[in-house]
Amino acid sequence: MKPTLLVLAAGMGSRYGGLKQMDTLGPNGETIIDYSIYDAVQAGFGKVVYIVREYFREQFEETVRKKYSNVKCTDGQPLEFVFVTQELDKIPAGYEVNPERQKPWGTAHAVLMAKDVIKEPFAVINGDDFYGRESFKVLGDWLRAHENSKGCYSIVGFALENTLSESGGVSRGICFYDKDFMLQDVVEHLNIAREADGKVYGDNSTNGKTHLELNGKDLCSMNMWGFTPDYFEKSYDIFKNFLGEFGKELKKEYYIPYAVDCMVKAGDKCEVLATDSKWFGVTYKEDRPAVVAKFQELSDKGIYPSPLYK
Repeated sequence: MKPTLLVLAAGMGSRYGGLKQMDTLGPNGETIIDYSIYDAVQAGFGKVVYIVREYFREQFEETVRKKYSNVKCTDGQPLEFVFVTQELDKIPAGYEVNPERQKPWGTAHAVLMAKDVIKEPFAVINGDDFYGRESFKVLGDWLRAHENSKGCYSIVGFALENTLSESGGVSRGICFYDKDFMLQDVVEHLNIAREADGKVYGDNSTNGKTHLELNGKDLCSMNMWGFTPDYFEKSYDIFKNFLGEFGKELKKEYYIPYAVDCMVKAGDKCEVLATDSKWFGVTYKEDRPAVVAKFQELSDKGIYPSPLYK
């Protein structure tokens, strides 16, 4: 069984100021998504589903199909691609949208856009985050081991200290789990940064406490999830309840942690998979030079071929 990779690529990146998903950061014009696709293929994934917006789908799809035309899976078969759009009005029948609302409904809504094209265990990632080779291997192995499972999911947990930006504070969901590494909660923290004393501080958005010292070894979510196909039906029902309660609001969004939390409270399980990989990405424009340098270093060390695709 070859799992599927679902790439969330519909966002514009308000802090970064542009379409990060198309930004060329590698030594031969590679994007962050290019590296994720490469790592996923090496980890045994067989299909990539992109969630995009309609206004840039044509350009995006043309670029992707041309770039990956010669990519083969580990079994020698061509890598399969599917493109699905996320739009504000793609919601269950019978629910009304506030006419002043402009943005779609968030990451869990984006994942639901793929419910008709994914029938196998699948991973979810952001299109503008570099997750590292080990993370895809860990998640790919988990997905293959749960090919026939239901009601169990996974989240890849990164050490908080491996996910910081040098250009400003970041928001991270810190994972809380039991002795069996089963997720109990994801608590959002804001303005996380390493300060002059070498310690990591952040604000807890749940209880309102600010400038808390955080443990850099704690595992946090970078929106890298593993799901079995039964996730879609359950998430769809949760989304309908969400719309019934929040459908008239202008900015409320249906996020993956919210959907998973509802499922866990209903008896499902979500396993936390630890990784030593170091995340990096372009949260801010000021992050770009450092990311370019890191990709050049990975290329120089031979960790990735250059160019990545031929």
